[in-house]
Amino acid sequence: MIPYGRQDVTDEDVAAVEAVLRSDFLTQGPVVPRFEGAVASYCGARHAVAVNSATAALHIACRALDLGPGDWLWTSPITFVASANCGAYCGASIDFVDIDPGTFNLCPRALERKLETADREGRLPKVVVAVHMCGQSAAMAEIHALSRRYGFRLIEDASHAIGGRYRGEPVGCCRFSDIAVFSFHPVKIITTAEGGMAVTNDDDLAMRLAMLRSHGITRDPSLMTREPDGPWYYEQTELGFNYRMTDLHAALGLSQMTRLDAYVSRRGALANRYDELLKSLPVKVPVRHPDCLSAFHLYVVRLRREQVTHSHRTVFEKLRESGIGVNLHYIPVYRQPYYARRGFEPARFPEAESYYAEAITLPLFPAIEDGTLDEVVMALRAACQ
Repeated sequence: MIPYGRQDVTDEDVAAVEAVLRSDFLTQGPVVPRFEGAVASYCGARHAVAVNSATAALHIACRALDLGPGDWLWTSPITFVASANCGAYCGASIDFVDIDPGTFNLCPRALERKLETADREGRLPKVVVAVHMCGQSAAMAEIHALSRRYGFRLIEDASHAIGGRYRGEPVGCCRFSDIAVFSFHPVKIITTAEGGMAVTNDDDLAMRLAMLRSHGITRDPSLMTREPDGPWYYEQTELGFNYRMTDLHAALGLSQMTRLDAYVSRRGALANRYDELLKSLPVKVPVRHPDCLSAFHLYVVRLRREQVTHSHRTVFEKLRESGIGVNLHYIPVYRQPYYARRGFEPARFPEAESYYAEAITLPLFPAIEDGTLDEVVMALRAACQ
């Protein structure tokens, strides 16, 4: 089975992790801040806070922005459930904004219409999570302009997008957001095995994020409520979590960062090859927005249903039977039982529904051979007939 994604781990990566295993620090030691510094420098952000997953990063980002009961978080329905769950963890109510059919990202025009209605009804969101689906940035300048007009805070869920660019700047520079979040899961652009990162240009948010990842505890006397009892003293100033990244994971990530641009370049070349190979097939290939350089974590095609003999499910199953490990990213979050019980109606999100009825994720990862893409396309051609 050809997987849709696969990590690339080199001898240098193994050596970096082995060096930590032979050092004095296995948990959060000196390698974590080095990894944070590398990511912050690459993105052009002031601060980076490493955690044990992108889900954890999204959670503490919401907490740092003081999201809580009585507040609303809005996000895209075409995303992994964590983009919505992070708000639910904080006790906030969740709603969704339909997608742009070309980029699969949250649509700024749909967002503007929804904000106009919410403003009249007195239920504006406190936080909007803009997801960079497949590695291509959402329309952050437009969404940011709406955030200024309507007063909401903005998180970039850039789990798919480290190494990508928006308007000539690295995704994660936070020019148009309060916080951006990356994922380092094995199928992402770079990996720490499990891990995530929150980046920000706000000093106070960075301090909150760092404290929230580690039980809400500080050893900084300037942040304490009273004079320390002694050099051993620390204070828990709020309810935080054990979301720390270990030096083992950070060492792997730091080593992988040296190949980030090469990975993104290879993914882009593979996507270009898919674009050419798929021209004669009854599918829509991903739209490349001129403002963006996608990191191409995923390559998603949409079936032209009127030109395909078989159903979406049949095409998917035929590909799997042919040894092509296709996937579907993602089931609209509002369809999940946890959210469906809250009364979401799929008809409210026609573009997300259309996407779900057509989308198939094809295999794409740096180590895949060009000839394997030919096999994938041949199998897709046969499955559509």
